[in-house]
Amino acid sequence: MVTLLVSCIEARSKLGKNLRGKNTHKRSLFTSGNANAVMTLNSFEKGGDGGGPSECDGKYHSNNNLLVALSSRWYNHGQRCFDYIDIYYKDASARAMVVDECSGCGDDIVDASRAVWEALGVSKSDWGEADITWSDA
Repeated sequence: MVTLLVSCIEARSKLGKNLRGKNTHKRSLFTSGNANAVMTLNSFEKGGDGGGPSECDGKYHSNNNLLVALSSRWYNHGQRCFDYIDIYYKDASARAMVVDECSGCGDDIVDASRAVWEALGVSKSDWGEADITWSDA
């Protein structure tokens, strides 16, 4: 019995060491499953239509990277900064990193870089808004 107790304590200690400095918070709103959303086109580059630098790190980012800004309720005060989400459009999917908050957007917006639209194979004539689902990666 003592051996089992010591093993549990050691395992917990190792787990704690492995998780230090990592994003281990509980997700708000949902942790599994897909959320319905509208994907919009955003520029994360300086001078682009995305406005100022990203909320997560105060920097601009290349539109060649798979990046998103989430509606405020999903962004959750930065709780998803630098986390990845999986985006599903028709029969395609892409994994993108959260770098910004889409403040002033509706409650169901995933504001995505050009690279996300390209990765999902959305026809350029359809760029602007698209119905998608997404989940935490």
